[in-house]
Amino acid sequence: MNPSVLVVEDDSHIARALVVNLEARGYRTHWAATGHRALDLAAHEHPDVVLLDLGLPDMEGREVIEGIRGWSPVPIIVVSARHESHSKVDALDRGADDFVTKPFAMDELLARLRAALRRAQPAPGEAVVATSDGRLRIDLAHREITVEGDPVRLTKLEWRLVEVLARNPHRLIGRAELLTTVWGPGYGEESNYLRVYMSQIRAKLEPDSSRPRYFRTELGIGYRFTP
Repeated sequence: MNPSVLVVEDDSHIARALVVNLEARGYRTHWAATGHRALDLAAHEHPDVVLLDLGLPDMEGREVIEGIRGWSPVPIIVVSARHESHSKVDALDRGADDFVTKPFAMDELLARLRAALRRAQPAPGEAVVATSDGRLRIDLAHREITVEGDPVRLTKLEWRLVEVLARNPHRLIGRAELLTTVWGPGYGEESNYLRVYMSQIRAKLEPDSSRPRYFRTELGIGYRFTP
Protein backbone atom coordinates (compact mmCIF):
# COMPACT_ATOMS: atom_id res chain seq x y z
CA MET A 1 0.00 0.00 0.00
CA ASN A 2 1.37 3.41 -0.96
CA PRO A 3 2.11 5.86 1.87
CA SER A 4 -0.60 8.33 2.84
CA VAL A 5 -0.03 12.03 3.48
CA LEU A 6 -2.22 14.36 5.54
CA VAL A 7 -2.01 17.87 4.09
CA VAL A 8 -3.02 20.50 6.67
CA GLU A 9 -3.32 23.79 4.80
CA ASP A 10 -6.05 26.46 4.81
CA ASP A 11 -4.98 28.00 1.50
CA SER A 12 -6.92 25.96 -1.05
CA HIS A 13 -4.54 26.84 -3.92
CA ILE A 14 -1.46 25.61 -2.04
CA ALA A 15 -3.34 22.56 -0.77
CA ARG A 16 -4.51 21.67 -4.26
CA ALA A 17 -0.98 21.99 -5.65
CA LEU A 18 0.36 19.72 -2.91
CA VAL A 19 -2.37 17.12 -3.38
CA VAL A 20 -1.93 17.04 -7.18
CA ASN A 21 1.85 16.66 -6.91
CA LEU A 22 1.63 14.01 -4.22
CA GLU A 23 -1.00 11.93 -5.98
CA ALA A 24 0.93 12.18 -9.26
CA ARG A 25 3.78 10.44 -7.44
CA GLY A 26 1.60 7.68 -6.04
CA TYR A 27 0.87 9.00 -2.56
CA ARG A 28 -2.59 8.74 -1.06
CA THR A 29 -3.74 12.09 0.37
CA HIS A 30 -6.12 13.62 2.88
CA TRP A 31 -6.68 17.36 3.16
CA ALA A 32 -7.65 19.37 6.22
CA ALA A 33 -8.21 23.14 6.12
CA THR A 34 -8.52 23.50 9.91
CA GLY A 35 -6.71 22.21 12.96
CA HIS A 36 -9.76 20.39 14.30
CA ARG A 37 -10.25 18.60 10.99
CA ALA A 38 -6.55 17.72 10.95
CA LEU A 39 -6.75 16.12 14.40
CA ASP A 40 -9.87 14.20 13.36
CA LEU A 41 -8.24 12.88 10.16
CA ALA A 42 -5.01 12.01 11.96
CA ALA A 43 -6.97 9.97 14.49
CA HIS A 44 -9.16 8.15 11.98
CA GLU A 45 -6.99 7.82 8.85
CA HIS A 46 -3.57 7.22 10.46
CA PRO A 47 -1.48 8.94 7.76
CA ASP A 48 2.15 7.96 7.27
CA VAL A 49 3.31 11.59 7.31
CA VAL A 50 1.74 15.00 8.03
CA LEU A 51 2.47 18.24 6.14
CA LEU A 52 1.36 21.01 8.50
CA ASP A 53 0.88 24.74 8.02
CA LEU A 54 1.19 26.68 11.30
CA GLY A 55 -1.23 29.47 10.38
CA LEU A 56 -4.62 27.78 10.65
CA PRO A 57 -7.95 29.61 11.08
CA ASP A 58 -9.19 27.83 14.21
CA MET A 59 -6.06 27.00 16.22
CA GLU A 60 -2.28 27.34 16.20
CA GLY A 61 -0.36 24.71 14.30
CA ARG A 62 1.66 23.96 17.40
CA GLU A 63 -1.56 22.82 19.08
CA VAL A 64 -2.06 20.36 16.23
CA ILE A 65 1.49 19.08 16.74
CA GLU A 66 0.87 18.58 20.46
CA GLY A 67 -2.50 16.96 19.79
CA ILE A 68 -0.99 14.41 17.43
CA ARG A 69 2.13 13.85 19.51
CA GLY A 70 -0.04 12.98 22.50
CA TRP A 71 -0.66 9.57 20.96
CA SER A 72 1.18 9.16 17.64
CA PRO A 73 4.83 9.17 16.45
CA VAL A 74 3.84 9.94 12.82
CA PRO A 75 6.41 12.20 11.09
CA ILE A 76 5.27 15.85 11.00
CA ILE A 77 6.81 18.28 8.51
CA VAL A 78 5.88 21.91 9.15
CA VAL A 79 5.35 23.92 5.94
CA SER A 80 5.01 27.56 7.00
CA ALA A 81 5.51 31.16 5.87
CA ARG A 82 6.93 32.00 9.29
CA HIS A 83 10.62 32.73 8.86
CA GLU A 84 11.50 33.51 12.48
CA SER A 85 13.94 31.07 14.05
CA HIS A 86 11.88 30.93 17.24
CA SER A 87 8.87 29.61 15.27
CA LYS A 88 11.01 26.81 13.86
CA VAL A 89 12.55 26.00 17.24
CA ASP A 90 9.13 26.03 18.93
CA ALA A 91 7.62 23.69 16.32
CA LEU A 92 10.54 21.27 16.57
CA ASP A 93 10.50 21.36 20.37
CA ARG A 94 6.81 20.49 20.36
CA GLY A 95 7.43 17.40 18.25
CA ALA A 96 7.71 18.37 14.58
CA ASP A 97 10.34 16.43 12.62
CA ASP A 98 11.24 19.03 9.99
CA PHE A 99 10.46 22.60 8.93
CA VAL A 100 10.12 23.92 5.37
CA THR A 101 9.66 27.65 4.77
CA LYS A 102 7.21 29.01 2.19
CA PRO A 103 7.66 29.61 -0.67
CA PHE A 104 9.26 26.23 -1.18
CA ALA A 105 10.57 24.19 -4.09
CA MET A 106 8.32 21.17 -4.60
CA ASP A 107 11.31 18.88 -5.27
CA GLU A 108 12.86 19.83 -1.92
CA LEU A 109 9.61 19.27 -0.04
CA LEU A 110 9.15 15.86 -1.67
CA ALA A 111 12.74 14.92 -0.82
CA ARG A 112 12.16 15.86 2.83
CA LEU A 113 8.94 13.86 2.82
CA ARG A 114 10.75 10.78 1.48
CA ALA A 115 13.46 11.21 4.12
CA ALA A 116 10.85 11.42 6.88
CA LEU A 117 9.20 8.24 5.62
CA ARG A 118 12.56 6.44 5.51
CA ARG A 119 13.32 7.44 9.10
CA ALA A 120 9.92 6.13 10.17
CA GLN A 121 10.54 2.71 8.62
CA PRO A 122 11.71 -0.11 10.88
CA ALA A 123 15.42 -0.88 10.92
CA PRO A 124 16.44 -3.59 8.41
CA GLY A 125 16.77 -6.23 11.10
CA GLU A 126 13.32 -5.38 12.46
CA ALA A 127 11.44 -5.11 9.17
CA VAL A 128 10.21 -8.72 9.18
CA VAL A 129 8.80 -10.47 12.23
CA ALA A 130 8.33 -14.22 12.01
CA THR A 131 6.92 -16.63 14.57
CA SER A 132 9.22 -19.31 15.95
CA ASP A 133 7.31 -22.04 14.11
CA GLY A 134 7.79 -20.18 10.81
CA ARG A 135 4.05 -20.22 10.13
CA LEU A 136 3.33 -16.49 10.41
CA ARG A 137 5.45 -13.80 8.74
CA ILE A 138 4.79 -10.07 9.20
CA ASP A 139 6.62 -7.71 6.85
CA LEU A 140 6.38 -4.32 8.57
CA ALA A 141 8.17 -2.42 5.82
CA HIS A 142 5.86 -3.60 3.01
CA ARG A 143 2.76 -4.12 5.16
CA GLU A 144 2.34 -7.71 4.09
CA ILE A 145 1.38 -10.80 6.06
CA THR A 146 1.69 -14.43 5.05
CA VAL A 147 0.49 -17.57 6.80
CA GLU A 148 2.34 -20.70 5.68
CA GLY A 149 3.52 -18.73 2.67
CA ASP A 150 0.08 -17.56 1.58
CA PRO A 151 -0.77 -13.84 1.70
CA VAL A 152 -3.49 -12.81 4.10
CA ARG A 153 -5.47 -9.60 3.63
CA LEU A 154 -6.25 -7.53 6.71
CA THR A 155 -8.45 -4.49 7.00
CA LYS A 156 -6.79 -1.17 7.81
CA LEU A 157 -7.61 -1.35 11.52
CA GLU A 158 -6.68 -5.04 11.76
CA TRP A 159 -3.29 -4.20 10.27
CA ARG A 160 -2.77 -1.31 12.70
CA LEU A 161 -3.40 -3.59 15.66
CA VAL A 162 -1.09 -6.30 14.33
CA GLU A 163 1.58 -3.70 13.52
CA VAL A 164 1.58 -2.18 17.02
CA LEU A 165 1.81 -5.60 18.66
CA ALA A 166 4.42 -6.94 16.21
CA ARG A 167 6.67 -3.92 16.77
CA ASN A 168 6.63 -4.74 20.49
CA PRO A 169 7.04 -8.55 20.70
CA HIS A 170 6.50 -10.07 24.15
CA ARG A 171 5.56 -6.69 25.61
CA LEU A 172 2.20 -6.47 27.38
CA ILE A 173 0.36 -3.51 25.85
CA GLY A 174 -2.54 -2.12 27.84
CA ARG A 175 -5.99 -1.76 26.35
CA ALA A 176 -6.01 2.04 26.63
CA GLU A 177 -2.64 2.33 24.87
CA LEU A 178 -3.77 0.09 22.02
CA LEU A 179 -7.05 1.93 21.62
CA THR A 180 -5.54 5.42 21.51
CA THR A 181 -2.72 4.31 19.22
CA VAL A 182 -4.99 2.56 16.71
CA TRP A 183 -8.28 4.47 16.97
CA GLY A 184 -6.98 7.77 18.31
CA PRO A 185 -7.60 9.95 21.37
CA GLY A 186 -11.02 9.63 22.92
CA TYR A 187 -11.24 5.86 22.44
CA GLY A 188 -9.35 4.73 25.53
CA GLU A 189 -12.42 3.11 27.11
CA GLU A 190 -13.84 1.31 24.07
CA SER A 191 -12.47 -2.12 24.99
CA ASN A 192 -15.26 -3.82 23.03
CA TYR A 193 -13.51 -2.61 19.85
CA LEU A 194 -10.44 -4.59 20.81
CA ARG A 195 -12.38 -7.76 21.51
CA VAL A 196 -14.08 -7.65 18.11
CA TYR A 197 -10.96 -6.87 16.09
CA MET A 198 -8.69 -9.27 17.97
CA SER A 199 -11.22 -12.01 17.32
CA GLN A 200 -11.10 -11.22 13.59
CA ILE A 201 -7.28 -11.16 13.59
CA ARG A 202 -7.08 -14.51 15.36
CA ALA A 203 -9.52 -16.07 12.91
CA LYS A 204 -7.20 -15.05 10.05
CA LEU A 205 -3.77 -15.64 11.60
CA GLU A 206 -3.91 -18.16 14.44
CA PRO A 207 -3.71 -21.96 13.93
CA ASP A 208 -6.64 -22.26 16.36
CA SER A 209 -8.45 -19.00 17.08
CA SER A 210 -10.01 -20.45 20.24
CA ARG A 211 -6.54 -21.16 21.68
CA PRO A 212 -4.37 -18.26 20.47
CA ARG A 213 -0.60 -18.79 20.39
CA TYR A 214 0.57 -15.49 18.92
CA PHE A 215 -1.93 -12.83 19.98
CA ARG A 216 -2.59 -13.45 23.64
CA THR A 217 -4.99 -11.78 26.03
CA GLU A 218 -3.92 -10.76 29.52
CA LEU A 219 -7.34 -10.65 31.16
CA GLY A 220 -8.34 -7.22 32.35
CA ILE A 221 -5.05 -5.66 31.23
CA GLY A 222 -4.28 -5.89 27.53
CA TYR A 223 -2.65 -7.97 24.81
CA ARG A 224 0.74 -9.47 24.03
CA PHE A 225 2.30 -10.73 20.78
CA THR A 226 4.43 -13.85 21.33
CA PRO A 227 6.17 -14.83 18.08
